[in-house]
Amino acid sequence: MKLKRLTLITLAFATLSTAALAQAVDVKGAWARATVPGQKATGAFMTLTAKDRGQLVSVSSPVAGVVEVHEMKMDGDIMKMRAVEGGLSLPAGKAVELKPGGYHVMLMDLKAPLQKDTTIAMTLVFKDAKGALSNLGIMVPVFTTAPAGASKGHGDHKM
Repeated sequence: MKLKRLTLITLAFATLSTAALAQAVDVKGAWARATVPGQKATGAFMTLTAKDRGQLVSVSSPVAGVVEVHEMKMDGDIMKMRAVEGGLSLPAGKAVELKPGGYHVMLMDLKAPLQKDTTIAMTLVFKDAKGALSNLGIMVPVFTTAPAGASKGHGDHKM
């Protein structure tokens, strides 16, 4: 009986520790762009602010077969998009904006169209400065265009 109680206490502590680590990153203004039938990819956007230095190392969602953090940037006269390797740096106390035309989350191999005025589940995986991983589950609203107050960057075009 004591072993079972100790296991439950250890499990509860581990769960609380993971939750506490995840709460060290504030997520604001999250949204995903709605799609049309047959469209297999879209973007999700948000602002992340870490209390302490860390990284966004991965993202997952049950609505997509592949989810990656991407960066768009100009290379000469050509806009290029690529997956961010090794995680997206989150400086302590500084907002990192994931927006159209910059860093963003790509939802690819969509299992069904994302319909306006619905929500999707996403799990963000963070790594702190000591290398500890934590998960943060969020519900993300789906819109056809950026909601009021969200940043609009270059490349904020309707899909």
